[in-house]
Amino acid sequence: MTPQQPADIALQMSGIHKGFPGVVALAGVDLDVRQGEVHVLLGENGAGKSTLMKILSGAVARDAGEIRIDGQRVALATPRAAREAGVGIIHQELALVPAMTVAENVLLGRAPTRFGMIDGARMRRETVALLQQLGATLDPDAITGTLGIAQQQLVEIARALSLNARILIMDEPTSALTERESARLFDVIRGLTARGTAVIYISHRLDEIFAIGDRITVLRDGRHVATQAVQGADRRELVRLMADREVDERIGGGLRNGGAPVLHVDGLTHGTRLRNVSFTVHAGEIVGFAGLIGAGRTEIARAVFGLEPFDHGRILVDGAEVRIRSPRDAIAAGIGFVTEDRKREGFVPGRSIRDNVALPILARLAWMGFVDRARETATAETAVRDLRIRTRSVQQAVRTLSGGNQQKVVLARWLATGARILFLDEPTRGIDVGSRQEIYQLMRALAADGVAIILMSSELPEVLGLADRVLVMREGAIVGEFSRDDATAGNVMACAVGA
Repeated sequence: MTPQQPADIALQMSGIHKGFPGVVALAGVDLDVRQGEVHVLLGENGAGKSTLMKILSGAVARDAGEIRIDGQRVALATPRAAREAGVGIIHQELALVPAMTVAENVLLGRAPTRFGMIDGARMRRETVALLQQLGATLDPDAITGTLGIAQQQLVEIARALSLNARILIMDEPTSALTERESARLFDVIRGLTARGTAVIYISHRLDEIFAIGDRITVLRDGRHVATQAVQGADRRELVRLMADREVDERIGGGLRNGGAPVLHVDGLTHGTRLRNVSFTVHAGEIVGFAGLIGAGRTEIARAVFGLEPFDHGRILVDGAEVRIRSPRDAIAAGIGFVTEDRKREGFVPGRSIRDNVALPILARLAWMGFVDRARETATAETAVRDLRIRTRSVQQAVRTLSGGNQQKVVLARWLATGARILFLDEPTRGIDVGSRQEIYQLMRALAADGVAIILMSSELPEVLGLADRVLVMREGAIVGEFSRDDATAGNVMACAVGA
């Protein structure tokens, strides 16, 4: 232990530097975390939070600086070395093996054995016990890839809990969870910290920070800006420290007078996942879908967009029935879909902004069988300007952008198609306060231009703040509808749980 380090300091990161080609990700960042505290790490997308945590978890090598755990200097050259040093991480971008079962993922690399063989029964029991801590009732034998994002998030959290880490990194752990699941997770976190576990908590939801945090460290542009206690912290000042500018957290949004009906879904049914779902969306209207995890919100969007089949039902666009058997049919009908899992389904990570924006409209940009590169570049540059995508050029690979800018690229793809009906599934998941407000403003601008928007979100304040009407789902069916004036948190949640 160094003379400067108090006895209760579990982790001390000093002067951490990290650079990538053309980018300084971290410039001399300091961070200390105490035993038994929840230390919140704040900053906009691209501030350096994820890079700092990747260094701590052994996934990325630092260029300079020192890391001490319980006073002892450590190298953490690999993820395994970090785990052996007592560091666990819950990734924002899920790091699960889709083809494996829930139990195999939770105890990956650490499965219990009996007589030299994997003890499947014990593995399932341990998995169920971990999931029960989170209030989850997932089948341990379920194939992980068949689960929704929210359920996979719970599997990721259970795996981290199984490590019994002394330092636990939680990177946006509630990004796909409802308020009920989030509250259960907070109880688990309080139990961990009561036993002395140090928790590093990354979130863009300021309400969570005040509910669970003890101290806050703010990063901006790869630099340490401030560390302070949560108690007495001012929300607007925190936002200003993160963004280096004033940002209004309020969603706002005024009631719009919807135009003619654009989309009508009639009796959509798919086994027990969708049960006789019917609704109408008008031009210039934002319709929000609320409900608990597994209620069927995402299934509606995927069925209408042609990603999943349905047994019965009709889809009408501008009053005429359309047959949608694939995303190509949906695009031809003027429908766009921003999926909840942007990295797997929203864009091609290794390709440039230009390639991603132009992908759905290549036929339109082609002449004599060849893509007109000049038009392709101009289309992408217009999107970068209009959506304020922060990038060096349209040639930059999308995987190198921050989460907020990646989401803007996904939106740009659908805007380039001229979609008049836009499904947005968790459009602000894992996005910082500033980028979130820009996406809200874009949604309102699109609605003002007559685009019909269907918003699926697990963040109830987001739905209530943006939607003209709120439809509530439970067990695959629409069980309630509220006007903007009647859509209160209490009314919607009571309907969602059947109270």
